[in-house]
Amino acid sequence: MIKLDSVSLQRGSKILLEQASAVFHTGHKNALIGGNGSGKSSLFQLILGQLSSDSGSVAIPKQWRIAHMAQEVATSQRPALDYIIDGDSELRRIEHELQLAERNEQHQLIASLHEQLDNIDGYNAKVRAEQLLLGLGFSISDTQKPANSFSGGWRIRLNLAQALMSPSDLLLLDEPTNHLDLDAELWLEQWLQNYDGSLLLISHDRDFIDSVCDGIVHIEHQQLTTYTGNYSAFERQRAERLAQQQINYQKQQQRISEINDFVRRFRAKATKAKQAQSRLKELSRMEAIAPAHIDSPFDFSFPKPERFSDPLLNISHGQLGYGDSIIIDQLNLSIHPGSRIGLLGANGAGKSTLIKTLATELTLLQGERTQGEHLALGYFSQHQLEALDLDASPALHLQRLAPKAREQEIRNFLGGFNFHGDMAVEPIRHFSGGEKARLALAIVVWQKPNLLLLDEPTNHLDLEMCHALTVALQGFEGAVVVISHDRHLLRNTVDQFLLVANGKAQAFDDDLDAYSRWIMEQRKIANSENKNTSKASETDNSASNKKEQRQQAAEQRKKLAPITNAIKNIEKNMAQLETKLSRIEESLADSSLYEDDNKANLQRLLKEQGELKLAHEQAEEQWFELNDELETISSS
Repeated sequence: MIKLDSVSLQRGSKILLEQASAVFHTGHKNALIGGNGSGKSSLFQLILGQLSSDSGSVAIPKQWRIAHMAQEVATSQRPALDYIIDGDSELRRIEHELQLAERNEQHQLIASLHEQLDNIDGYNAKVRAEQLLLGLGFSISDTQKPANSFSGGWRIRLNLAQALMSPSDLLLLDEPTNHLDLDAELWLEQWLQNYDGSLLLISHDRDFIDSVCDGIVHIEHQQLTTYTGNYSAFERQRAERLAQQQINYQKQQQRISEINDFVRRFRAKATKAKQAQSRLKELSRMEAIAPAHIDSPFDFSFPKPERFSDPLLNISHGQLGYGDSIIIDQLNLSIHPGSRIGLLGANGAGKSTLIKTLATELTLLQGERTQGEHLALGYFSQHQLEALDLDASPALHLQRLAPKAREQEIRNFLGGFNFHGDMAVEPIRHFSGGEKARLALAIVVWQKPNLLLLDEPTNHLDLEMCHALTVALQGFEGAVVVISHDRHLLRNTVDQFLLVANGKAQAFDDDLDAYSRWIMEQRKIANSENKNTSKASETDNSASNKKEQRQQAAEQRKKLAPITNAIKNIEKNMAQLETKLSRIEESLADSSLYEDDNKANLQRLLKEQGELKLAHEQAEEQWFELNDELETISSS
């Protein structure tokens, strides 16, 4: 285990930790959370021995192998596959010694080294590295490209793959989901769930933490506070503690009221779509955990748009792409006031192409784009950070957009994004990535858009800012189109999805859980096609061989049939449970149920709700286990 005992750490004039203690138990998966600049990355450096504490001690078992994800962008000219395999330093050491032994004809040593190679599964290293690359969204053709030929985001993915390739007892990952799309994030989630070692994770993605971690370490007031359970459990525990203390009671009640109002407004529309029902459940849960965020340093909202057109924007028979390259064909999309659209699809399918076209950064190759007379676009993307003037202050950035705005008005506005005092008027050159992202977002909000186009808005933001953004988007009265790997944000801010795949952008009339299952199916199909292609190239086409293949296929179907049938039955059961849960939650929405006379009925419904949720979780767990089994048999 890792033990921090009375650790104090100061960087410059800022105290990050003061007499802080914590224990990370062996085999546990902990998320390290806290605001930007609270010391999360510095704690990683302490553990790695790259920093020394001012006082106290950090104890780590000497025999532990530690792997971590490098934050600097890869500059190596080595092929991507070799770059990933380099993460296994023990493998590379044995290979080097083997080359020398073979050159010197040291046969006994050669035999010993081959045995060592076998013990660390070295003969399968190439296959394991390819699986990591494919899981993170690379193609087979990418494996031989030089690492430095990829863009910055893809090089960060290479660093992540290299860390996963490294055999480890402790894995340190700092914001691993930045630069990942939802498909790659879901793959990484499963990989980490199966990881045998101890994990310490920094992430702003609450759904990712919920799925992977069994403990939370919160850096707050220069102390380390540990919580058992995932991020949702942390929120509940912290909400209870803060509510008991009656801290900022007025603010807490106001926030709960705002979320309640939004739930009521949305409930009227949440009667048909499965994804709407799923979102309603998330909103109800957000209401319960609102007190956990009452002391958040962020408190902002989107101003009510001054005017609307209907539709705000329309594309008919659109052909989208670059030059002669068509990415999306025959797009028909109409965005109205109040539209809330989430874009789904694999990396490279065309999501960013679509949002850039909506933002007029790309022109249509063909088709017609019509915008309303009163359209006011607010566009956030990662390149907005690069466009910031590093020598200007946050206040000056806003002053340039509204020269007549009063200084106090600008300062009050920036305070909602936690730019207080001197920070509001000093140059941003030394701001962190998270602080620059907050400023870029503040600039978008300041311009009072009626259509928001958001491309991965939560990258670089901490959990509290992500929560504040989610709540602000809930209250936004304009239209939203968003790309995000943050499932919590999507569940709580959009009510329809467009799936960008195979050159089309079409409605996806289901929820994110269904999308996750769709991704798994697509992976199985792709894996199956790859295997079939590989086998076809390696086998002859004789009649006897074809007969053998047919027999093998029949045997495979026979093996898979019971599992496939079981999966279908579980899916049917899950649908029935969801229907029953929806009915109960509709009943629980009746305010008269909470009167004293209905106490017994309320308790009965709450008990039944809890039993149904438990049954649904168990069914979902079975579903994943059976799908894993199905995939294992299919690939054998």
